[in-house]
Amino acid sequence: MLEGKRVAVVVPAHDEEKLIGDTIRSIPDFVDRVIVVDDKSKDGTVAAVRALNYQRVEVLEHERNLGVGAAILTGYRRAIEERIDVTAVMAADAQMDPGDLETLVAPVARGEVDYAKANRLFTGQAWEVIPRYRYLGNAMLSLLTKIASGYWHVADSQSGYTAISLEMLELLDLDRIYPRYGFPNDMLVHLNVWNGRVRDYPSRPIYGVGERSGIRLRKVVPSISWLLMKGFFWRMRVKYVIRDFHPLVFFYALGMLATVIGLALGIAEVVLRILGNAITPATIVLVALLLISGSQFTLFAMWFDMESNKDLGGRGRRRTDR
Repeated sequence: MLEGKRVAVVVPAHDEEKLIGDTIRSIPDFVDRVIVVDDKSKDGTVAAVRALNYQRVEVLEHERNLGVGAAILTGYRRAIEERIDVTAVMAADAQMDPGDLETLVAPVARGEVDYAKANRLFTGQAWEVIPRYRYLGNAMLSLLTKIASGYWHVADSQSGYTAISLEMLELLDLDRIYPRYGFPNDMLVHLNVWNGRVRDYPSRPIYGVGERSGIRLRKVVPSISWLLMKGFFWRMRVKYVIRDFHPLVFFYALGMLATVIGLALGIAEVVLRILGNAITPATIVLVALLLISGSQFTLFAMWFDMESNKDLGGRGRRRTDR
């Protein structure tokens, strides 16, 4: 227990026979339950966990591979069943510093935040330690996640080292959250709809311990970008139209409409000019006006969104609009 609250750690695992033992042994003593969710591993991951014979460790096995997000959600559901006050997530590949676990769990246990998330980019080591292609991909997805989720103060969106309160888990519709690699991004979108208080905490990045990565940025970035675009429109509809109307939806709509029309008209004019047709000054002014108006409407909408969510960085009382 920590701060008088029961604590569980969910460990999603897929083919992590080599490192999962080290991961479990490193989990601090204040953790009451360790829920290992095996996502249909082909190696000896399950046997390696059971060989430890730790009383606080439970193994749940998926009958087929469902994705890392699905494994975490399975662990969350078990934590809800057992009424665990704070549930953290640690990867099975020993890339998450167990010394940072108390930093994440404590503010959730004290009720300061609903969701604590590690941020590996806070430290000066990040650029040197994290592979450059992953760092740059993370930075791009973090920017898109800020826009989609409304948590403009949160970065390192791909970090899966988190802690969440039982109250927030019970509010979320776990069946709607994306079950694969885009899980942490989609999780933030869902948390914002419920006005969850989310805060980043510095965490030491760990690489080169024998971990394997199946991530291919050329596939992951487009798929998560599409996921975030859908999540953005879903959040706008649920949070700012259905639950509590906010005029920022008009600014976003007008901004997108003006930008799309301006781009389409501009491309058409360029094509016509290449084909030898004359372009009138009035048309050029119209294209410029549309693009400038579109960018201004969009920036105003973003500013409204920032203002609406500025109290969701923690410590304050969460708004539970239903």
